[in-house]
Amino acid sequence: MTHGLTEAQFFSMVASFLVPYYLALAAMNGLAALYLWRSGQMQAWCKLPIPGIGSKIEITNSHVWLIVGCAFSVLAAWAGGSAETLSLPESVRDAINNSTGPVIYSVGTTLGLVVLYVFRGFFVKPAIAWAIWNLMWLFLGLSMTDADFYEIVAKPDNVPIVMLVFLLAFFTWLGTSQAVENDKRIARGEPPLEKLNNEKVLVWPDLVYIELICMIALTAFLIFWAIGLPAPLEEAANQAKTPNPSKAPWYFLGLQEMLVYYDPWMAGVVLPSLIVAGLMAIPYLDFNKRGNGYYTIKERKFSYIIFQFGFLEMWVTLIVLGTLLRGPNWNFFGPYEHWDAHKVEALVNVYLSDVFWQGHIPVAPAGSNLLVQIGYIIYREWIGIFLVLGYFIVLPPLMALTIFRKFYQKMGFIRFMVMTNLLLFMASLPIKMVLRWVFNLKYLITIPEYFLNF
Repeated sequence: MTHGLTEAQFFSMVASFLVPYYLALAAMNGLAALYLWRSGQMQAWCKLPIPGIGSKIEITNSHVWLIVGCAFSVLAAWAGGSAETLSLPESVRDAINNSTGPVIYSVGTTLGLVVLYVFRGFFVKPAIAWAIWNLMWLFLGLSMTDADFYEIVAKPDNVPIVMLVFLLAFFTWLGTSQAVENDKRIARGEPPLEKLNNEKVLVWPDLVYIELICMIALTAFLIFWAIGLPAPLEEAANQAKTPNPSKAPWYFLGLQEMLVYYDPWMAGVVLPSLIVAGLMAIPYLDFNKRGNGYYTIKERKFSYIIFQFGFLEMWVTLIVLGTLLRGPNWNFFGPYEHWDAHKVEALVNVYLSDVFWQGHIPVAPAGSNLLVQIGYIIYREWIGIFLVLGYFIVLPPLMALTIFRKFYQKMGFIRFMVMTNLLLFMASLPIKMVLRWVFNLKYLITIPEYFLNF
């Protein structure tokens, strides 16, 4: 039995999805081939000899995507006519499960973003990007034949998140490709693409007319979505029966993940407030006037890197992590691993003061007044207080004297201090994550007497 269904029933259910899925991908590649052919953008990829004739046939990009479309058509026929549809080998799924722990996941996604940034000129090429796009959809299709993966991804709550991941990949490529092209044009002394068509567009009727059409089309799409995908409604809330795992809405999953590394007041109040305040402060902190009105990376490298790391790595990947990899009891599960509610992972909470004092923690004498108790708390936690204050007080001047010297000269003291402290708060999350995963270190400062931990 597979989640209430026999194996044959499960594959039949998946096939009803995969057949139109692969046919849609076949049509997508067929239309791409037709577009390249009709627009005259065909590029020769290679020449293959014809046996017995002696001549060669030229294979273009249009032919390649037509062949890919035919391959997806074959997969659709296979999914519809076979008892078991094509899926990823079990060894590959086991390898993916074993490599999706928190450390490997976060380090891997970070290295992936670094590679994409460094070699962005290669990855934004239409042929390369289209190939990656097809591989992403193929990977999803092959993974849907796994019952555990299907149960997570096909959940009505999670379907929009999967779609958002693909849309985010597309629009990130779109913006990056335009930025790379503009950087090349600026290097040649040419104006950016946005200035070539610098005509005035009126809000009415041009913009409002387009928005009206989009609103009607999106409304129709949501109606058909609601018909085809039922809302995941459950029974009335019961405090004696809570879901396991109990997850926040997808847009709060990043904050919920922060609760693993921070105290609730920090993860739920301070850091979200700093995110909002930091976004509001950007126009007042930004001293680089280049890049206004057009896409560019080279002219705004620092801003681009900080934003992409903050948004993609510290927000989007946490949402994906919380959606697909956090299961019952908030344990980590591989994407092809069954969510077993009885799985128990021992996680010891280690506090810096415990490590420093080796179990001989100083305690205020019984009956001590408030000042004495506070003094003992400071004495007990002095190593953590020293590290945290040094992090936020000592590092900004060092940054101003070293790697951020030009920033300090252009921004001035106040703007520079605001910027560096926002950056340090942002960097504290990956630092806390590494300390938690590698050393089981929960808090640097632990003051349970006043519910204050950091």
